[in-house]
Amino acid sequence: MIRHVFLSLPVADLDRAKAFFAALGLGFDPRFGGADGACVLLNERIAVMLLPRATFERYAHKPVPDPMTTTQHLIAITLDSREAVDDLHDRAVAAGAASSNERDDYGFMYQRGFHDPDGHPWALTWMDPSRMPAGSA
Repeated sequence: MIRHVFLSLPVADLDRAKAFFAALGLGFDPRFGGADGACVLLNERIAVMLLPRATFERYAHKPVPDPMTTTQHLIAITLDSREAVDDLHDRAVAAGAASSNERDDYGFMYQRGFHDPDGHPWALTWMDPSRMPAGSA
């Protein structure tokens, strides 16, 4: 059974990345971090490790592409309401993120996105599965 998820992201400037995620209202786990990284808590079981590029490459054993020009992942998270999606999106943009789309509203699902200051794409979603059209899954 999977107990926790740690998603690791390479960052160009650890202090800038920490300030960005703190501005979103997210906490940090001081047990994991220091000069070579920081652990951002998305919830009690999912965390994002912010690692300087050199540290990330040491763990990955591969070169790291530039997230400003390439995409290897899309981090999608769900939130409790449309308002929560808008609030987190707007706080991210105010803290230095670039909005990646204005709004996608499908009635049963509402999405907005941003690229964090290091270029990593984040999709913010609210969904009401009870309102999904038949055959859309």
